[in-house]
Amino acid sequence: MTPGLSLCLLVAATLTVTPAWAQAVNRTSTTSAAAAPSAKWATPRTPDGQPDLQGIWDYRTATPLERPKELGDRAFLTDDEIAEFERRAAEREDGRPPEDGRSDPSVHPPWWLDYGKRVVGTKRSSLIIDPADGRIPPITDEARKRAAAQRASRAGRGPADGPEDRSLWERCITRGLPEGMLPAGYNNNLQIVQTPTHLLLFSEMIHDARIVPLDGRPHVSKSVRTWTGDSRGHWEHDTLVVETTNFSDKSTFRGAGANLRLTERFTRTDADTIEYRFTVEDPSTWSRPWTATFPMLKNDEPMFEYACHEGNYGLKNILGNARAVEK
Repeated sequence: MTPGLSLCLLVAATLTVTPAWAQAVNRTSTTSAAAAPSAKWATPRTPDGQPDLQGIWDYRTATPLERPKELGDRAFLTDDEIAEFERRAAEREDGRPPEDGRSDPSVHPPWWLDYGKRVVGTKRSSLIIDPADGRIPPITDEARKRAAAQRASRAGRGPADGPEDRSLWERCITRGLPEGMLPAGYNNNLQIVQTPTHLLLFSEMIHDARIVPLDGRPHVSKSVRTWTGDSRGHWEHDTLVVETTNFSDKSTFRGAGANLRLTERFTRTDADTIEYRFTVEDPSTWSRPWTATFPMLKNDEPMFEYACHEGNYGLKNILGNARAVEK
């Protein structure tokens, strides 16, 4: 990348209102453990008798997805470590998490960001609970070869020769799955709506909406591939299980693609908490499946429209500035 193009891309990024870490909010930044149900609390149920998961749920947290390497095999933090970590989260001037290594300016001002400022109530040092080291498993040789082939296919192309050179997020298409379910810089809210036969999982970020059948129908043909896959749900006692397959190879999640299988579990643990847990597996990408979990807290405030395409001046500016540099 030429210095001129680098500068133009930076200028364009600072003008964007596309999804890249921003949201003005007044919500309380708290995340607690998904505790075992109280003996005095009964799971609320829908008219058809299933656990009622409906509402808006906030899943912000300062706990990182992967355990920091310096913590080794320590799955839990001490109270003193938590206090220090949360102090650093609250005081970081650019609004990013304490362990975030980025130092370049954010696309939006820090007061628009909505990262979680508190760790999960279990005191775990990572959201990943399996493997025991709290980290994403090593990738396979096949995954390395696939990544090398993708890099080779881009040889001779610049970072903004066309819109396809930019990320799905910058193009307002999707954050994907399960990436879109992970805590991020803002819009960490999920709305759940239930009927006896279907479920709506509506993410505030990029307005991703999944309509999940609960009637036992099979997945669509393997020849049908979509950005967020094909989801099917069922109940295991009081836990909603959503299994998603049929991902497009263009919607990669940390290197995985068409072979990705995602299993999500939603369990109401008290009046204000859903325990969310997901497992991803792709033998062509990782040496073994891995699992993460975190609580979602009931949010009484409304979700706001995410008018991504309507306000996506950033993508236009990036492509326009790239064309200007070529002249």
